[in-house]
Amino acid sequence: MEAQANAAQPANGDSRLAPKTSRVGKRPIDLPKGVTATVNGRKIDVKGPKGQLSRAITDKVDIKLEGSKLHVSSVAPGRDASRLQGLTRALVAAMVKGVAEGYERTLELKGTGYRVELKGTTLNFALGFSHPVTFPVPTGLTATIPADSKGTVLVLTGADKELIGQTAATIRGFRPPEPYGGKGVRYRGERVREKAGKAGKGGKK
Repeated sequence: MEAQANAAQPANGDSRLAPKTSRVGKRPIDLPKGVTATVNGRKIDVKGPKGQLSRAITDKVDIKLEGSKLHVSSVAPGRDASRLQGLTRALVAAMVKGVAEGYERTLELKGTGYRVELKGTTLNFALGFSHPVTFPVPTGLTATIPADSKGTVLVLTGADKELIGQTAATIRGFRPPEPYGGKGVRYRGERVREKAGKAGKGGKK
C-alpha cells in the first residue's frame, strides 16, 4: 500500500507540482468536414474553406491529432497546467471555427455626416473631424459596406477571431460613442449609457 501511495506522487515528493487537468481543456476538438490540422513541432496549422491559420504552441502544452479530433494536454507543473491547457484549447477551437465558418463583426456609425467608404483596401471615415480618417484593411479580413446603410454600417469578416476583434476595437477607438447623444462608432447591439445634459438639471439652483 505504501509503495502504491508513493507511486502516485511526483518524483520530488511535492504533489503541488503534479500536472492538473482542466475540465474544459481536456475536451477534444472536433474537426468539421473540410477542415484539416497539422501539428509540426511547436506549431499548429489549421486549414479550411474560410482560410488558413497558424499558431505557435507553448512548450508547456502538447497537442495530438487522432483521426478527426485534436487533443490538448499540459505538461506544466501545478496550477499552470490546467490554465495553459484550457487557454490553448480555447485558442485552437477558435481557429478551427474560424477556418470552417468564419467570424463577423458589425460596426455602426451614429452622427450627422458620419460615413465610411471603401476605396480598394482602404477605409475612409468621416467622423466629424476636420480631416478624414483612413485605415487600411488588414490582410486576411474583408470589409463590406451594405448598400442600404448609406455608409453608416461596416461589416468585418474573416477567419481570425483575434484579428477581427482587434481591428473592430481600433476602428471604434477612432470615435468612441460619447455619452451625450451617443454619437460615434459602436458595435452593433452595444448599449451605450447616455447621460443627461445640462438641460436635464433645469430647475435646480
